[in-house]
Amino acid sequence: MTGSRSPDRLLGRAGVSGNPDRDQHFLVDERVLDRLPTYLPDDADRSHVLEIGGGTGALTDRLLATSDRVTVIERDPDLAAFLRREFGDERTAGRLTVIEGDALERDLPADATASVSNLPYGVSSEITFRLLPLGVPTVLMFQREFAERMAAEPGTSEYGRLSVSAGHYAAVEVVEPVPATAFSPPPAVESAVVRTTPRDPDYEVADEAFFLRFVKAVFTQRRKTVRNAIRNTAHISGLSDPDAVVAAADEATMSKRAGDLSPDDFAALAGLALEHGVGTDG
Repeated sequence: MTGSRSPDRLLGRAGVSGNPDRDQHFLVDERVLDRLPTYLPDDADRSHVLEIGGGTGALTDRLLATSDRVTVIERDPDLAAFLRREFGDERTAGRLTVIEGDALERDLPADATASVSNLPYGVSSEITFRLLPLGVPTVLMFQREFAERMAAEPGTSEYGRLSVSAGHYAAVEVVEPVPATAFSPPPAVESAVVRTTPRDPDYEVADEAFFLRFVKAVFTQRRKTVRNAIRNTAHISGLSDPDAVVAAADEATMSKRAGDLSPDDFAALAGLALEHGVGTDG
């Protein structure tokens, strides 16, 4: 079952044409729109789907056709008002909630069971790391370069902090490249759809916030050896004694670069850093 509203007609009824300066690129390719909800895992709970950046409602329409209930967060006041008018019947039936505001500032619904969204690219990273800790499957549209970095494997040029941090919460897959022509107006970049499926990592960390901060710190100097990266980024990771961490770690690990460490390696190294490099005030 798919939605029945034409993306082009929705744009016309809303009286908008998109604004690249405001990161507004409306997805208008009906084939892509129809496929997006289908990328959720087969066993996904579709009882309450969260959409970030509803725009004129082309994706909202498809989500309503495939889900029990939808919540949309839209930061543009005029578009939020349009969504309330356009989907008045669905709102009255209790199947749609429209929240006006910035998804980085508004509370996300605690009972959301999945998220399918065409994210504003300028804040896609920040929004993603609000969604992933919810522990629900997501289908998200990103700039293609961002998507490939998010799903990258150790040892590849795309692998980095984003790969490790996203993989800490979920299995990440790029499921479809999307050309610029699928949007109105077309962005200056190619796009891609990413599916994330929640999972527990195959390693343990004693302090998740420290682990993520440590990964961020080491990757800021990815061209240096891990030894030098740890020493040079103590102000980011919060280490009071980075030399003690270097001394406690094995030489082989210290001689590598960040891009060669697996998530398991980072977890083990973060554990050493907590044990040896963080003072009582850390």
